[in-house]
Amino acid sequence: MRHTTSKTLALLALLLPLAASAHTGVDGGLHHGFTTGFLHPLTGADHLAAMVAVGLWSALAARRAWPDLLWAPLAFAGMLLVGALMGLAGVQLPAVEPMIAASLLVLGLLVVTRVHLPAAVAMAVVGVFAVFHGVAHGYELASEQGAALTLAGMVSATVLLHLAGIALGWALRHANAWLPRAAGAAVVVLGATLLAQAV
Repeated sequence: MRHTTSKTLALLALLLPLAASAHTGVDGGLHHGFTTGFLHPLTGADHLAAMVAVGLWSALAARRAWPDLLWAPLAFAGMLLVGALMGLAGVQLPAVEPMIAASLLVLGLLVVTRVHLPAAVAMAVVGVFAVFHGVAHGYELASEQGAALTLAGMVSATVLLHLAGIALGWALRHANAWLPRAAGAAVVVLGATLLAQAV
């Protein structure tokens, strides 16, 4: 078990440098279609961690399987799209990168604590953060062709990452408590690293 934990921590340490380049055109600015959009959330550690964490927390904190599992993921995916459309339209929001980092801190803490929030509160919390993730995408896509298809790919990948987080969280609901706490703590560390870079 100690060997597995060491390997997991080493992998997380290797992923941290990816966070710094998550919104600076990791794919060289080539935003042109569904496939590129689908792959983009998988290439930024912040997107990947946030989207999986939303699903993970939803599963760990759910009091019943339906519909508790889906409120927060649906809110995140929907508000991510709203934020991306805002970014495409040129709407300027302050502190986009610090808010993305803050989202990881909060989501990581929610995973660690497994705190259950009423559906409306959970949707509002993740929805606000999703807007900032979406705006960052929208800014990147503002001067690109095929933005609609790219956004469709991003939202599709987001939904799948939420589902992956839900599946993982559901599998860990009755596992050793340290496993989900370690996952949440890793998201908190990533958020703190990003926040230190953003401020």
